[in-house]
Amino acid sequence: MEWNQLEQVVVPLLHWYHKNQRCLPWRENREPYRVWVSEIMLQQTRVEAVIPYYERFMERFPTIASLAACEDEELFKLWEGLGYYSRARNLKKAAQVICGQHQGQFPAEYEEILALPGIGAYTAGAISSIAFEKANAAVDGNVLRVITRLMQDSHDIADAKFRSQVTADLEKIYPAEGRGDFTQSLMELGAVVCVPNGEPRCGECPLCSLCGAYRSGTQLQYPVKKKKADRKIEQKTVLILQFQDKIALRKRDNKGILSGMWELPNIDGMLDEQQVCGWLAERSFEVKEVKVLTGGQKQLKHVFTHIEWHMTCWIVICENEGSDGEMTWATAEQLEHDIALPTAFKKVYQKCPLNQN
Repeated sequence: MEWNQLEQVVVPLLHWYHKNQRCLPWRENREPYRVWVSEIMLQQTRVEAVIPYYERFMERFPTIASLAACEDEELFKLWEGLGYYSRARNLKKAAQVICGQHQGQFPAEYEEILALPGIGAYTAGAISSIAFEKANAAVDGNVLRVITRLMQDSHDIADAKFRSQVTADLEKIYPAEGRGDFTQSLMELGAVVCVPNGEPRCGECPLCSLCGAYRSGTQLQYPVKKKKADRKIEQKTVLILQFQDKIALRKRDNKGILSGMWELPNIDGMLDEQQVCGWLAERSFEVKEVKVLTGGQKQLKHVFTHIEWHMTCWIVICENEGSDGEMTWATAEQLEHDIALPTAFKKVYQKCPLNQN
C-alpha cells in the first residue's frame, strides 16, 4: 500500500468500528468536557483502570466550573492511584482558563484547544474531531502502530517530524461525515486488534487486505522506535514514623516529581538502622522501636517514566512527634478519605501495621 492510497482505509475501518466499538462511558456523550477528561485520564493508563475513576470524577465535577473551583486536596484524592498527578493539576488550570477566557465554554477551535494547559497535539486533535467533528487527527502510539504496519514504514515513531507527517496525511483523508468516529476507529483498531504487545489479531482486522506488513509477515518489525535511555536509579530511604494512631507525612517541593504532593518522610541514599536513628535524633524524636518493613522485605521499587526509585523502608515507633516543623501527623481514616498519597509511598504505607489494624 502506498501513502497516496491511504484513503482506502476509511470505509472498511468505519464499517468495522460501527459494528465492533467497545461501550465506554465517554462515548455515550461527546460533550467536549467529557471527551477532554477521558483523553487526559487515558494518557499512559489502561482503559479498564480509567473507567471507575472517570465515572467518579464526572459525578463529583459534572461541569468545567465545578472543576475550576475545586480544592487541590479533593482533586488529588479522586486522582489517587492514576499517577502522573500533573495531569490533574493541568485539568484544573485549564478549567480555570476556560472559565476566565472562554466564559466557561470549551473552545471549539483547534488552536484554542491546543493552547490550554496540559493539552498537546494528540489531545487537541482528539477533542476537536470527536467533540466538534473537525478534520483534526489524533496520532498516538496506537495510531502510529497501525499506520507503520499498513505502510511498512521504518521511520522512528519517536521522531516528531514523522508524527507530524502522519498527522497531516491522515487529515487529508478525513471523511466529510463521521470524523469523530474515524479518529476513534483508528484508536480502537490499535487498542484491540493491532495490539502493542504480542501478535496482532490480523484475522479480525478490516484492513488486513491493505496491510503491507500482513502480506509480508513482518508485523512485529513495526513500529520502529529508538531505544530509550536507561532510567536513572535513585536510592531512597523511606520512613513510616508512627506515634500513637498516626503516621508522619510532609509535603514535597513544588517542583520535580510528585511536586506539591504528600509523602512519607524520606532521605536520599540507602540508610541503615544506625543512620536512621541518627537522622531521627537530629529532629528530637524519641524512638521506641525501629524495624525493617513488614514481612522482611527491606527494599521496594517504584518506576517513573525516566527515574526508578529503589526504596529502603523502615518502620519507626516513636514516643513523641519530634521537632521537625515540616511534619504533619495523619490517621488511617484521613489517609483513606481525605489525603492523597502517591502510589510510590502508598505501597510502603500499605505494609504499615497502623494500616493493617
